Amino acid sequence: MHTNLQRRLNKMISQLSNRPVPGQSLTTTPGNAQYEQPPLVVDPEEALKIHLSRLSKPKSMEDMLEFIDEGIDIRTLVEGILRGAVLNGIHSVDVSLVIAPVLHEFVRGLPLAAGIDFEDGFEDQEEVDEAMYRMKKPFKDVPEEVVEEEMPEKSSGLMARR
Repeated sequence: MHTNLQRRLNKMISQLSNRPVPGQSLTTTPGNAQYEQPPLVVDPEEALKIHLSRLSKPKSMEDMLEFIDEGIDIRTLVEGILRGAVLNGIHSVDVSLVIAPVLHEFVRGLPLAAGIDFEDGFEDQEEVDEAMYRMKKPFKDVPEEVVEEEMPEKSSGLMARR
């Protein structure tokens, strides 16, 4: 498995060396790159279906487990998957932010099922757990009646709108 990972990392490094130089995009016609076009999918549910169908393939699962076994944390892996989809024009960054927690849980289930030790990629897991708990609690501090504030009088100074 180690040679397969090394081969993939070498391929990624060679792809990085073929990247455009800074400012090169200013000399080409705008709109040629896939990420400069409207995304193929704008619905987060559809984007999630695309990701889950691709990540559910045995080869994809094997590759993800290999990266996790080598020490890549779940958060970094998911961010890489989502950034690749944005770069390829599949969906926007906004959709990535919406579906990231679901993909994180899906990818997190792989090493759990395989019995592999892994890192989530968050600095303080207790903070994450506490934030998730707060998000699930109903809002208790919401006032029952809304107090309407008076609108300030229109100003008549030098910078006032007419």
